[in-house]
Amino acid sequence: MKYSYIAFHLFNICIRMSIIVLTIMTSFFIFLILTLTQSENDRLYGVESGSHLPTISDRNLKVQLIYEGKFEFEPNQISPVSSFTFFGNDILVLSKNKGTVNRIVNGTMLEEPLLDVNVANKRERGMLGITTSAPIGSNVIPFFLYYTETKKMDGTDICPKTYYCIPGSDKVENRLYRYEYVDNKLINPKLLLRLPAEPGPSHNGGALRIGPDNNIYITIGDLVGSVNKTSSTRAQNFKTGTNPDGRAGILQITQDGKPASAGPLLGKEFPLNLYFAYGIRNSFGIDFDPITGNLWDTENGPEYGDEINMVEPGFNSGWITIQGEWKPTASSDPNRDLVAGNKVLNYSSLTTFEGKGKYSPPEFTWRNTVGPTSLKFLDSNKLGKKYENDIFVGSVNLGTIFHFDLNSARKDLNLKGALEDKVADNHNELKDIIFGEGFSKITDIEVGPDGYLYILSYKGQSYNIYRVVPKDLN
Repeated sequence: MKYSYIAFHLFNICIRMSIIVLTIMTSFFIFLILTLTQSENDRLYGVESGSHLPTISDRNLKVQLIYEGKFEFEPNQISPVSSFTFFGNDILVLSKNKGTVNRIVNGTMLEEPLLDVNVANKRERGMLGITTSAPIGSNVIPFFLYYTETKKMDGTDICPKTYYCIPGSDKVENRLYRYEYVDNKLINPKLLLRLPAEPGPSHNGGALRIGPDNNIYITIGDLVGSVNKTSSTRAQNFKTGTNPDGRAGILQITQDGKPASAGPLLGKEFPLNLYFAYGIRNSFGIDFDPITGNLWDTENGPEYGDEINMVEPGFNSGWITIQGEWKPTASSDPNRDLVAGNKVLNYSSLTTFEGKGKYSPPEFTWRNTVGPTSLKFLDSNKLGKKYENDIFVGSVNLGTIFHFDLNSARKDLNLKGALEDKVADNHNELKDIIFGEGFSKITDIEVGPDGYLYILSYKGQSYNIYRVVPKDLN
């Protein structure tokens, strides 16, 4: 009887153990099936492993991941990458903080960079802009690079933990160089232009373009110049300010480093004879309309008033007197620069350089800042005729790409509904101009040699290069 009782309990234990094992195995197989099914769905619907690709509002288009990489950077350096350009079918991407130009060939980055220079890299300083003008196959291929140079090593610009650097703490300059490409290296640097970098370390600009006139156009912000009387210049609309020193403008220079052949727009003295536009707080995006040749830019406001402008010769963008359509006023909050006051109704306080400079209001304004970066005309019909020669603008704050159509005269944006007043008063008003979302922090947009749209963005220490293509393209 005793042994029967024990046997009975052992039998019950075996049954219970079998049920537990069967339950665990069943759960495992269900998990495995779901995982494999999800992986297959990810493959079919273009989803990255562990994350989703950005989305495009047009169902006929999709996003492809072209390259994924990493650069190390410190929190006060803002971003690991700044911009990129194409070299044939290869991609050259700039490490903002390491001062390198890196080449991506067939989806793989070469181990050795084409160039490595010493850069100051606090906040918006660093390796900032790149462009080239000669086609592949020419005897000499020039590349133009704009960066904040230091004679020591990367990151040796001395800044306290506050927003501003100490003027004169370390002699750094923003410089424009011309290099030549030879045997997978950029060599023979020629210094074309020396520009200030203090007090900074923000508002260095950095966008470079070759214009229809073959001149180089370069953006540089105000370098937070208004914090010091010596750097509060007339180019920032301080009527009694110091003479312009190159900051707060879009500058125009020949590929040999001389004033543009079109002649001085605002004055004969250097660097006033380089200003194509002035009154610019900061800009990360310029491009030329492929049809008219007109220059357009994006501009960053403090906590309000980001802009898109058509930039005619001698254009005054209004900063520090006007941002968007508002008069900046002093803020009681020490963590903010300025706040928006009343709308500006008269412009008599602006600097005109004896009538040579002319203010015109923005073609578009965001009331709440989105951090616009690159502005690019899509000079291709590869995404469909409805997007050909339209403007695309990236946002570093929202990870959004905005799309703007132009009117028939191509001097205004074709805005409808709530945006007819040229001001986005809230996020809800943006829905009709959002082209893509989920790109994290966009720093640059380019058109590839294949005619498709390419986007450079980052999140944390990782960065991605994406491509927008038709949905049926493999």
